[in-house]
Amino acid sequence: MMQVVRETNIFFVRKLKESARQIVWVISGLMTPLLYILLFSPLLKKITHPAMTTAQVLDMFVPGILVLLAFSSGMGAGWSMVFDLKSGIIERLRVTPASRFAMLMGGVLKDVVAFLIPAIIVLVISSLFGYEIHFVGILLQLILLSVLTMMVSAWSGSLGLIFQDVGGVAAVVTSLQLPLTLLSGILLPMSFGPKWLQVLAHVNPLYYGVEASKKLAEGSIVNQSVFVGFIVIVVITIITLIWSTRVYNKAIA
Repeated sequence: MMQVVRETNIFFVRKLKESARQIVWVISGLMTPLLYILLFSPLLKKITHPAMTTAQVLDMFVPGILVLLAFSSGMGAGWSMVFDLKSGIIERLRVTPASRFAMLMGGVLKDVVAFLIPAIIVLVISSLFGYEIHFVGILLQLILLSVLTMMVSAWSGSLGLIFQDVGGVAAVVTSLQLPLTLLSGILLPMSFGPKWLQVLAHVNPLYYGVEASKKLAEGSIVNQSVFVGFIVIVVITIITLIWSTRVYNKAIA
């Protein structure tokens, strides 16, 4: 067990150093949620009558943006894996006796860090404009969304190993990303939509993450949406990690 932890740390540090050298992507990852808050959230002020204040808009909008950030932070793993394949890194790793699960988790944990840093910056900046911070709720929210990032990262990285081609990964990821995002209530509450759209949202795992994230942001810890959100996200993440480990074992044999 300790051997796997040490190996995971080695791959995690390697991935972190690799990301630090690509500072443009780090800045891009931070700018996306900030642009949503700056350019999109003001449009929501007048969707109610009387119009909402900036603080009320942020209370409604920021939890969804954090879910979007968690989701997108793991999406790039597939592209990174294809790069590692093309550059011969994966070929060199075939001879190492290191655990394939450690290789998987090294990249996954790097993506969790890539989510947490901009998420905390978004929370700090939003709080300056009136977004209400409930510390226990925010802590649980970040834990839940970190698990979501782990699931997406493991899934995307495995797709990179399966397709071994940027085009193949992009086709699957982009074809799923849009409907999952639109049916989750990230940008606007699903309660604004017709009944059939609300029913359809319930087959989307991301929807349960968004609902739990909103309740936790309100400081509502003991809540059915929070319980269901953790169950759905954690169970799917465990299944994804088991599947991804098998993919890594087979592809890097």
